[in-house]
Amino acid sequence: MATSLPEPEPLRALIDALRSLPGVGVRTARRMAYHLLQNDPDGAVRLGKALHAAVDGLCHCSRCNSFSQTPICAICQDPDRDGGQICVVETPADQNMIESSHGYRGLYYVLMGRLAPLEGVGPDQVRFAQLLQRVADEQVREVILATNFTAEGETTAYYLAEMLRDRGLAVTRLARGVPSGSELEYVDAGTIAWALMERR
Repeated sequence: MATSLPEPEPLRALIDALRSLPGVGVRTARRMAYHLLQNDPDGAVRLGKALHAAVDGLCHCSRCNSFSQTPICAICQDPDRDGGQICVVETPADQNMIESSHGYRGLYYVLMGRLAPLEGVGPDQVRFAQLLQRVADEQVREVILATNFTAEGETTAYYLAEMLRDRGLAVTRLARGVPSGSELEYVDAGTIAWALMERR
């Protein structure tokens, strides 16, 4: 029976570190590690420095909870943004996608997660209290819930909607429907059903 070669400790540590990335198992992590060390050692050094600089140089914006180099991020400081609208998203990546659409000029609140009771993630872990404090302190007209359309995202949106409406705020949910440019025969039935319910 063949046995694999023992890996040096630094290589094992690199593989374990790469496994912390989403969707990366041990085989993929091993391929990444070998590629970096064998084909791009300079890239590996840059990657390490960039990760270290990001961890040390970023904090959470005190208003929107997104990543920032300053206590209050550039979007929250922008006087041209509409402070009466707060768009609630799960992650900074979601915020970036909405921002890249150039169709929204309000402010944000980033949960840094979503409710997942089976994983032990509750309202305290996603900082609902900080969001409620913010909407109470500011002249907010509308809270747009832009959580993902997963079971956890829907649970998060429902929970937040109930809490926010109890405080007299207008709460809307990001619409969902048939993607632009798609053909109906290739769209799943659930998406078509929602598109029909939310038709205009």
